[in-house]
Amino acid sequence: MKDVQNSADTRGIAIQKVGIRDAHLPLLIKTKEGDYQQVLANISFTVSLPMEYKGTHMSRFQEILNKWTRLPIAEEEMADILQEAMDKLQAETAAIHIEFKYFVDRFAPVSKRKSVLDVDCFFDGVMEREQPLQFTLGVKVPYTSLCPCSKEISEYGAHNQRGVMDVRVSFDDEHECILIEDLVALMEQQGSCQVYPLLKREDEKFVTEKAYDNPKFVEDILRDGVIALRQLEGIKWFALDCDNFESIHNHSAYASHEEFVE
Repeated sequence: MKDVQNSADTRGIAIQKVGIRDAHLPLLIKTKEGDYQQVLANISFTVSLPMEYKGTHMSRFQEILNKWTRLPIAEEEMADILQEAMDKLQAETAAIHIEFKYFVDRFAPVSKRKSVLDVDCFFDGVMEREQPLQFTLGVKVPYTSLCPCSKEISEYGAHNQRGVMDVRVSFDDEHECILIEDLVALMEQQGSCQVYPLLKREDEKFVTEKAYDNPKFVEDILRDGVIALRQLEGIKWFALDCDNFESIHNHSAYASHEEFVE
């Protein structure tokens, strides 16, 4: 049969990214314990297309991905996926973005009741031919914040709210990226208190008092997060967004920072 995609194009426009988006597949994500967790992933998968060709072969993206639905995936495997895409589609670059919800074990601070915290995550990978994988890990970490100003001016009590940190990190080629569990644990410590899926009365008392004793503006949480990220060995770049979902306003308080680490 005639290969229309492989026919010539005369418009002189090379396409930077072409491929598939919103492909939903079950994947196995490597865990800190050395096994894996099954997740439902939303995947964008693209390659570059030279100006000489009319189109790429869309079915090959799905063919490449399907074999990974039963194999654990981390940085090394993403490099294999992108290399295969460049080879099969005769591309000079390839990129993949994998979004998924990951579950981290949590124990209530006093009762020690076990639960699981759901964390929105992504793996982002970009490769050029004959070059190493450029990998970014992203996580969204919930936290509690308590307003220092409210505590200072009120005769009793202080308003608090839930917030979310959007954290993205990249490491140099000599260091593996931090594990999801470790990055979540590190960033949780930067708020006024952690968020727990399951709390008994004694736990609720603990988290209420802990937040009250540790008031932080969104600016404080961001700055403490920046300091924590700078201490990671091998980190070369990070970005951090903090959103406090205000309890006394109909808007959020927001702070953002990104930097390359020398």
